[in-house]
Amino acid sequence: MAKQLSLPERYVIERMLHQDYSFASIGRNLDRSASTIAREVLHYRCFTSRIPIMGENDCINRPSCQRNTLCPEMGVHGCFASRCKRCPEGIICTSICDNYDSFQCDLLDKPPYVCSNCKMQKGCKKNKAYYSAHKANAAHHKSIKDAHSGVRKTPKELREIAEIIEPLIAKGQSLNHICQTHADELGVSERTLYNYIDKNVFKVRNIDLPKKVVYRERRPKRVLTKLEYQYRQGRTIEDFNSFVEANPDVSIVEMDTVKGSREKGKVFLTMIFRKSSFMLIFLMNDGTQDSVIQVFDTLSNTLGTALFKRLFGIILTDNGVEFKNPNALEHTRPGLIRTHVFFCDPQASWQKPHVENNHRLIRRIIPKGTSLNKLNVEDTRLVCCHINSVIRDNLDGKTPFDCTRSIASTSKIKSRLTAALVINSFESRPADLVTTVTDHPERTGRYHPYVSESLLRDIRSNHTVLGCLPLLFPQCCR
Repeated sequence: MAKQLSLPERYVIERMLHQDYSFASIGRNLDRSASTIAREVLHYRCFTSRIPIMGENDCINRPSCQRNTLCPEMGVHGCFASRCKRCPEGIICTSICDNYDSFQCDLLDKPPYVCSNCKMQKGCKKNKAYYSAHKANAAHHKSIKDAHSGVRKTPKELREIAEIIEPLIAKGQSLNHICQTHADELGVSERTLYNYIDKNVFKVRNIDLPKKVVYRERRPKRVLTKLEYQYRQGRTIEDFNSFVEANPDVSIVEMDTVKGSREKGKVFLTMIFRKSSFMLIFLMNDGTQDSVIQVFDTLSNTLGTALFKRLFGIILTDNGVEFKNPNALEHTRPGLIRTHVFFCDPQASWQKPHVENNHRLIRRIIPKGTSLNKLNVEDTRLVCCHINSVIRDNLDGKTPFDCTRSIASTSKIKSRLTAALVINSFESRPADLVTTVTDHPERTGRYHPYVSESLLRDIRSNHTVLGCLPLLFPQCCR
C-alpha cells in the first residue's frame, strides 16, 4: 500500500464524511488507521471564512457591539466615550464580556473536525470547515513541492559553492559551463543553482547571468523592393532549405559581421560551422563588399578551390550591404564556383541562430559601442580561443574545440585546414580560465571582472585581413 493517500482515497473520505461515518469506519474501508484519517482531515480541511489570529477580537457581535465601561476601574483609562472593543489600553474585551461569542465553533475542535454533517450549519453564523478531496490533494502536492524547493545545504556548503561559482560567473562563464567542469565539487545540479540564485542565496543575481535577459520583440518583416530582390533570386531561405535537403552532407557555415562604434573603422567578419559551433573571426579594415571578397579570395587561394568548397559548401548570411554581391563570393577570379551563398529573410536573424548566439559572447567581451580600431590580430585570436572553449548544451557538454577535434579524427576530409584549426591556430583554454567578460571601463557590476589576459590592448601594428591568415591558418600559409 502506498504511504501517501491518493486522490481516489480522498474522494472516499469526503463522501463518507458527508454520510456521517466515523474515522474508524473510513479507515477500515480504506485499510488505513483511524489516526491517519483524522490527521488528513485536520490538516487539509478548508474554512469558508477567515480564522482570527491569536489575540484578535473574534467575537461574533463585534461589528455591532456598542458596549463600554466593562472594565471594573471605569474611567481610569479615559474610556468614558470609547467602545470596549476599541480599548486604548489594548485590553481584550472578550475576556471580561459575558456576551462574547466566538466565530470559531467549539465543535470544530472535536472529531470529525468539519461541518459536513452538522444539523445546525444552515443557521450557524460561525466559521465553517469542510473537507474537499480535490483541494486536499492539491495542498498535499504543494507541501511536497515546497519541501523540496528549499535550500537543503548548510551555510558552510553554500559558502563553498559560492567560492566556486561567483568568480567564474564574474568572468562571464555560464552556469552550464561551470557545472560541467566542477560537477564533483559543487554537488548540485544546474537547475538547483538557478533556483538558489532566484532565492538570492548567493551574491550572484539573475542580472549577472547573460542568458536571463528579455529578448526584443521581433519586428514585422520588411517588404523588399524589386531592385533589392534581384540579388536574392534563387538564394532565399526556401532555396537554402531545398538545397540542404538535396545535399544533406554539405558543410553549412553561417556568416555575419560585427561592428564596433558608429565611427568608421575595423569590422569583424564572423563565420561559424554549424556542425561543431566553431567560430572564425576575421579582422577587416572596413565593412565593405571588397573586404569580404578579399577574405574569400585569400582563403580559396590558400586552401585551393576544391578544399574551400568542401569546407565552406553553403554559406548562410543576412541581407547586409557587404554581402549583396553573391556572385563574387560564390566564384573565384577565374570564374570557378567555390561555394553557394543564401540569404535569410529580412529582419529574421533567428534563421541563422548559431552565429547570432555567438555574437552575444563577443558582445560580452567587447561591449556594444566599443571601437574595434584598437584591436589587432592577436586580440582577435584570443577572443576566438575563449569563445570556442565555452561548453555548450547543444554539443552535449562539449566545447567547439572538442567537436572540431572529433570531426577531424572521424571525417573523411582530414584537411590541412581542420588540422590547423585544432592543433596550431587556436589554443583551447583551461576550463577555469575561460572568460567572456572584459575589464572594460564602461562596464559596471557587482564584481570586478578578472581577465587572465587583456582582450583590449592598444594597437601595436597595422594588420590587414591578410595578416590574420597566418595566425588562423599557419599550416596553410607555409
